[in-house]
Amino acid sequence: MSHKTITPTGVEKPLKNEDLIVSKTDLKGRITYGNLAFASYAGYSEQEFLGKPHNIVRHPDMPRSVFRLLWDQIAAKKEVFAYVKNLCSDGRHYWVFANVSPSYDASGQVIGYYSVRRKAQPSAIPVIEKIYRKMLEIEKQFENQQGMNAALTWLEETLSSQNTDYESFLMNLQN
Repeated sequence: MSHKTITPTGVEKPLKNEDLIVSKTDLKGRITYGNLAFASYAGYSEQEFLGKPHNIVRHPDMPRSVFRLLWDQIAAKKEVFAYVKNLCSDGRHYWVFANVSPSYDASGQVIGYYSVRRKAQPSAIPVIEKIYRKMLEIEKQFENQQGMNAALTWLEETLSSQNTDYESFLMNLQN
């Protein structure tokens, strides 16, 4: 069931405009809930995904630095948006525009994370793919942390040169 044994086919499983993929994880990223859309697109039954790391749907085309950015933001108790290419259990993939935010208990303690994903704007995907390819290329030039840091620095500098920031850039692409 590990995503590392799944060979990507290059075939997209497009989301419908009305679909919302919802999942929840504990503090370590293990899935505690996934709606029917999550199960359908990922291609796993509830028994197969509950308790598993959310990265079971991680596509190898996704830069690790994007997830580092995501984790840094939610660890700071902030919501984060990202375009994500996910891997289905059959090797197909699906693009989403994700919103991830912390979940809190009654006393205000973070107890997990909540993610709602919708269809990515089709015109945004080629733009994001080009950025992610460059980020992966940078990551491969260095060791783990160093590569992620270098890729994130490149992204920040690239967006700054366009007089924008990460969130504004993503929102403009999605709208």
